[in-house]
Formats: sequence, C-alpha cells, structure tokens
Amino acid sequence: MSNTLNKKPLRIAIAGLGAIGKAIAITLAKGSVPGVVLTAVSAKNHEKAQQFVSTLGVPVKVLNLSQLEPEADLVIECAPAALLPDIATPFLKAQKQVIVLSVGALLFNQGLIDLAKQEGGIIHVPTGALIGLDAVIAAAEGKIHSVRMITRKPPNGLAGAPHLLENNISVEGLTEPKKVFEGNARAAAKGFPANLNVVVALALAGVGPENTLLEIWADPTVVRNTHSIVVDSDSAKFTMTMENIPSENPKTGRIVAPSVIALLRKMQSSFKVGT
Repeated sequence: MSNTLNKKPLRIAIAGLGAIGKAIAITLAKGSVPGVVLTAVSAKNHEKAQQFVSTLGVPVKVLNLSQLEPEADLVIECAPAALLPDIATPFLKAQKQVIVLSVGALLFNQGLIDLAKQEGGIIHVPTGALIGLDAVIAAAEGKIHSVRMITRKPPNGLAGAPHLLENNISVEGLTEPKKVFEGNARAAAKGFPANLNVVVALALAGVGPENTLLEIWADPTVVRNTHSIVVDSDSAKFTMTMENIPSENPKTGRIVAPSVIALLRKMQSSFKVGT
C-alpha cells in the first residue's frame, strides 16, 4: 500500500462559529477535502453550537477552547482576535498546527511565532481575500521598494472599529467616500482588528508592517470590500484590485472560508500549484 493510503486523517478543530467558522464546518462535514475530518468545535454559546453541529450529519464535539487540543491535529482560528493566544498556544506547545484568520493579532503576539519555532508547531496564514500573495512572497526574495494599499469598505463594515471610536470618527449616513485612516499596517491592525487581516498578510509576505502603507475609506458607493495594492520591486511592479463580497459578517469577505478549504486541500495533496 502507498503512504497516502496508510496516512491517518488530519483531525480538525474549529474555534469560533461565526459566518466563516460555520461555512468551513459545513464543507468539512461533507467530506469535501480528502484526508481531513472535522472532530471538534468551540463557540461562545454552546447551546447554539450544539444545534448547529446536530445539522452536520457527522459526530463533532462541542468543547471549551482549552479542551480542543487533545481532539485535533490542527485548529482553525475563526474567533475574535483577542482569543488567538488561548486558541493557538496549546496546539503549538504540542507541536501541532494552527490556521490563523485574525492575522492582525499576530503582530501583537510575536510570542506565538517564537513558540512555534521553539516547539516545532506550525502557523499557517491563508491567502484569504488577497490575490497575488504568491507574487509578493516571490518579490520579497529580492528587493521590494514599496507596498501601498487603498481599502474601500461599505460604512457598516467599518462601524465600531477602535480607531473610529477613539478618534470620534462617524461613518453613519455618509453620502460620499470618507477617508478614515492613513498609516502603516501595524497601526491599521490595532485600529481595525476585525477588518484589516488583508493588509497584515500583505505586510508579513512583503516588507513588514511598518513599511506597508495603507489608506482606509468608508465608502457608501461600494457594496464590496475593495482592496487596491501597488507593489514595486526589483523583479516586478504589479497592481492588484480585489472586490470581495462580504459574508454574513460585513467585516469579513466570503472568500475567506474557501481559502481555508483550499489550504487544507493543498496540505493533503501530492500535487501543489502555487508558491
């Protein structure tokens, strides 16, 4: 028998059952990714989580965050950014894997990256809403001169962000686009923790959070989360524009869940396309 046939299935836990967590759970429960099995989930409301799990048609445990690690080889973090250390630490200490969706939180939890290196765990950041991430990673092997990004979101997708609250910036009742932020990726991740995982992934792939520059606009004329990026390097200059359809959560793009599924499929595949 080949190694593939002998390989144990990769056991998956999902931490957080918002729009993205549910979409991933439904896909995995269908057996859509060969060699991968959903074993456990965690959510703030266990009763609602239990009701959701009962619709999946496969046995999945509903647990507290602290109980997930023994049940899985990999955890997918789909939770508020503040919970990332609680979710990731047990898995990294056990030399297991974590898929991080709250990418911005990694900037403020460098200890998790250090822990992965020390213990032999692995942190994955999926491409998510960012096309061209492979090109940025390749360009970073040489010299990247500059990375600039302009994000436009429907105002309700930015409502409640700490940066807006701290600076008394209102996005209610807008009739024309309003620039609400200009600065680097680190400041953006702090000020918009639920919104700007795209720019942090871009920064981590390229020239770092201090040198990745960003404008954020609350724009009532757009219905999609729109990101325009210009990268200038010694190997190529390229421009990317994405219009991502929001999920049920207006802060998050619908493409994030399929991106996680694609990553899991690639991890299990013997034929891999992309850097």
